[in-house]
Amino acid sequence: MEIKPIARIYTEFPEKFGIPRQSGLAKALRGRIIFEPQYRNPDALRGLEGFSHMWLIWEFSANRTSRQWQPTVRPPRLGGNAHLGVFATRSPFRPNPLGLSCVEIDSIDLFTEDGPVITVKGADLMDGTPIYDIKPYIRYADSRQQAVCGYVDALEERSLKVVFPSELSGKIGDTSVIPSLIETLRLDPRPSYHDDPERIYGLSFAGLNVKFKVNGPVLTVVDVHPL
Repeated sequence: MEIKPIARIYTEFPEKFGIPRQSGLAKALRGRIIFEPQYRNPDALRGLEGFSHMWLIWEFSANRTSRQWQPTVRPPRLGGNAHLGVFATRSPFRPNPLGLSCVEIDSIDLFTEDGPVITVKGADLMDGTPIYDIKPYIRYADSRQQAVCGYVDALEERSLKVVFPSELSGKIGDTSVIPSLIETLRLDPRPSYHDDPERIYGLSFAGLNVKFKVNGPVLTVVDVHPL
């Protein structure tokens, strides 16, 4: 079977570092889905306005590689040392590099200069990621409250306190991005095995280079400047 992108999503993340590890963790993040020219038909979205959420099937396009697939991977959230079966993880390094994300529909504009555009919230995708399919989220079928989630049940989603000095706000042209930036930083963008309080990290976000460091449960932004 040959599949082709039906759309691309445009987000605040020009590179992989810092993207939330799952969709919905940073609810303030917004993305715009713009369809490929042959799929810019408003009729294809008829009825979608009645749904609050939808599924995206997409490609880990930044992980294209010629290397052969491996049966085990080392999930970063487990410290990068534990080997687990690739099909027991959501690792981007898969035989078919497909991702699955549930996003909230913020708005649907059927008639723009780019054709129909869907704005979503909570996306965990890099800017320009190809989308292969869209499906509505159906609560009775897609939610399993009694589900057992293996090793994931033992993990705690870490949340940091973010210190964003007020004087740095003046370096940001569009201050409306600050809430989604803070929400992203709160999730701790670092690899889980990094723990150097003096190390300064750089996150590319919304046209900005955000410098920060982490000491225990506190993340401090130390500088912000345009890319």
